[in-house]
Amino acid sequence: MSQHHTEPTAPNRTGEAISMPERLIVAPAVGRFRLTALAYRGAYVDEGQEIGVVEGPSTEASVCSPFSGRLMGVLVLEGERLRTGQPVAWLRAS
Repeated sequence: MSQHHTEPTAPNRTGEAISMPERLIVAPAVGRFRLTALAYRGAYVDEGQEIGVVEGPSTEASVCSPFSGRLMGVLVLEGERLRTGQPVAWLRAS
């Protein structure tokens, strides 16, 4: 009985080097969402800029962008109740 020995092949990694510029901004707390005046589609957002506020039962939490880029859309409605980690807005990082 003969044994066939083959060299291991490298896995196909096509597409892993692609840079994805889209980013989600998520709610930092539970509460109702209030949009700030500067958050409109197409606006440029700086890192740390406030997108809105989550108004909880006893506190307010700012929804700030951890990235700089163009705001592509807000994913929640004014007054909508959010949970921690829920996507709030979408931007294209620059």
